[in-house]
Amino acid sequence: MKIFETHAHYDDERFDGDRDELIQGMLQEAGSIDYIVNVGASRAGCEASLALAAKYDKVYAAIGFHPEDIVRLKESDILWLEDNIRNNEADNLKIVALGEIGLDYYYVSEDADVAAKEKALQREWFVRQMDVAYRTGMPVIVHSRDACQDTINILKETHGEQTGGIIHCYSYTKEAAREYLNMGFHIGIGGVLTFKNARKLVEAAEYIPMDRIVLETDSPYMAPEPNRGKRNDSRNIIYVAEKLAQIKKMDVQEVIDITNENARRLFRLS
Repeated sequence: MKIFETHAHYDDERFDGDRDELIQGMLQEAGSIDYIVNVGASRAGCEASLALAAKYDKVYAAIGFHPEDIVRLKESDILWLEDNIRNNEADNLKIVALGEIGLDYYYVSEDADVAAKEKALQREWFVRQMDVAYRTGMPVIVHSRDACQDTINILKETHGEQTGGIIHCYSYTKEAAREYLNMGFHIGIGGVLTFKNARKLVEAAEYIPMDRIVLETDSPYMAPEPNRGKRNDSRNIIYVAEKLAQIKKMDVQEVIDITNENARRLFRLS
């Protein structure tokens, strides 16, 4: 098998100059990538993800609203989200997940009162989108930064154990991983695993069972070593697979095969 890329943003403007050439090259017979899930983060990003899924046979879409985008959200956006998911099969929209959604407290205000309101607003829209996932039976792709316990609490309160999905760009401890795994979630591991200061993530990767790991890049962000700081794309995911194979004391191809099967099963593409 080839690599299953579970999280990329090829709608990003950094790919405007070579998007089609890059995607076609990766997905052609001699390419390195099997499937790509292009993940929406805003209304425009979701619409672009649907367009990419329509254009390429092996590109699928996730649609949802990132916590950094919630200041622009309207009730009509939630209705649009649910309507598209409900019409997914009939309209062949190729939606495989609701995301990326979640919490990001990294950039909240330094003013305590303002920060409390910002966090509350993020939690409100996260819950609203989790409710859509529960009603439609769609797995979720969860973004969580500096918000581990609140993320766990909301997933427990909103039937996360029934929706399932991916904790994207995992950055927490192995103890937190246990909480997510107990709810049935998969863990998305990307370029951070290759960083020299990734001791906590390496420990978590050692702990997480292989049948619950999926590979991702978050392209164009978070390029792994040896390309850290450059524009990321799915071809770099091999470096993550190699590092994970080293940690797990496995063959690289075995890591690729298992994570591919995990993603197919999660996204119901088996």
